[in-house]
Amino acid sequence: MAMMCRLLHVSTSGYYEWKDRPPSVTEQRRHELAERIQEIFDESGRTYGYRRVHAELLRSGQVVDDELVRRLMRQMGLLPVQVKRRRGLTVADAQADPIADLVGRDFTASAPGAKMVGDITQIDTGEGPLFLATVVDCFSKSVIGWSIDMRYPASLVCAAIEMAAQRIPLPVDAIFHSDRGSQYTSAEFGQVLERRGIRRSVGRTGICFDNAMAESFFGKLKTELVHHRSFATRAEARRAVIRYIEGFYNSRRLHSALGYRPPVEVLDEWLTNSTAA
Repeated sequence: MAMMCRLLHVSTSGYYEWKDRPPSVTEQRRHELAERIQEIFDESGRTYGYRRVHAELLRSGQVVDDELVRRLMRQMGLLPVQVKRRRGLTVADAQADPIADLVGRDFTASAPGAKMVGDITQIDTGEGPLFLATVVDCFSKSVIGWSIDMRYPASLVCAAIEMAAQRIPLPVDAIFHSDRGSQYTSAEFGQVLERRGIRRSVGRTGICFDNAMAESFFGKLKTELVHHRSFATRAEARRAVIRYIEGFYNSRRLHSALGYRPPVEVLDEWLTNSTAA
C-alpha cells in the first residue's frame, strides 16, 4: 500500500484517513434507500419497475425523486421479469346468438361491479394444463371472481361470475364483458347472468383490444408469477395462483390506473363511503 501511495503521489496517512472516514449523511441515506428498494423489489416477487418502487416509497413516507430510484435500481441490476406471449384459448361458437358490445373499449366504471371483464388462460404444470377463469372489476381493478379447473367448459366461467356476485353487491344493469369464446356465449352462462341480473357483452373475434383489461391481468399474472417458475403439480400451481390473486395482486400490488394504490384499498374505501352515506 505504501508503494501505491508513492506512485500516486498520495500520503500514506492521507489514504488511511480517507479509508477510515465514516460515510457522509448523503452516502448513508443513499445506502439505506438502496436497501429499502431491494426489499420492495424482492417483496414484489422481482416484478416492480422503478415507478412502482417509487410509489411504494412515497406511500411509506419516504420523499425521494423517481429518477434517483431509477438510477439506483439500474446500478443494483434490479430488472423486473418480462412476459412471454402464447396462443390464446378463444374458440368462437358460430351458432351462438348475436351479442352486442356494451363496453366499446371503455374499461372505466363509476362503482364496483357496474362493469366487469373476464377471460380464460392456461397454466402449464408437470401433470398437465390448468385453466383459470377470472372476473375483474373495472372500478377497483381487483379480481373479484375466479375459478380453476383441469378443463374449461362453460361451468368454469359460471363459477367465476358466481363468486364475483357473492363477493360484492352488484348494481342494477351490471355488465359483464368478454371475448366471443364459446364458454361466454353459451346458454348455460347466459342463464347465470340472467339470474344475477347481469347484462352480457362481448367484443369482436380476434380483436384483443376489445377485451384488453381482462388480457392485461393475465399478462401481469404470466409476467409476475408463471414465467419465472415451474409447477410440478396442478395443486402447487393452484395454490400459487390463489396466493398471487388474493395475497398480492388484490391486496398489495400498486395499480397505476388507481394512482398507485392497491385494488382492495380502493374497493374498501368505496364500500365504506357507500355504507356511511
